[in-house]
Amino acid sequence: MKRKNTSVYIGVGSNLGDRKANIAKAIELVKLIKGVELKRSSSIYETEPVGGPPQGDFLNGVFEIETTLNPYRLLEELQKIEKHLGRKRTVKNGPRAVDLDILLFGKRKVESKNLKIPHPRMCKREFVLRGLKELVP
Repeated sequence: MKRKNTSVYIGVGSNLGDRKANIAKAIELVKLIKGVELKRSSSIYETEPVGGPPQGDFLNGVFEIETTLNPYRLLEELQKIEKHLGRKRTVKNGPRAVDLDILLFGKRKVESKNLKIPHPRMCKREFVLRGLKELVP
């Protein structure tokens, strides 16, 4: 039986190195995940960091995919991409080469230790709301 495609919105950000290139590479790698199809992307916005230690400004955006993967499998794939692009989780909310967050996964709600959907802080992040509004006005 073929799995149904689910529309998923992912937040992407970077504040280390070549931020624009990091985001572009992350999106290219997401497109290579089996069972994922990139639909569209928002503009990229420069934003000040929220929380965490003092650090440089971020570039952020939102993109939409359709996927046959379940939320946990998608999270696993996104974390592989983050690690491949140099993300090290040493300081909570610290600087990062790339950050990929599942914001919305169809109409699903997930509440586990490692994954919360809808993303619990998305309504407090202007760049997420701007990106989502651009894709789904």
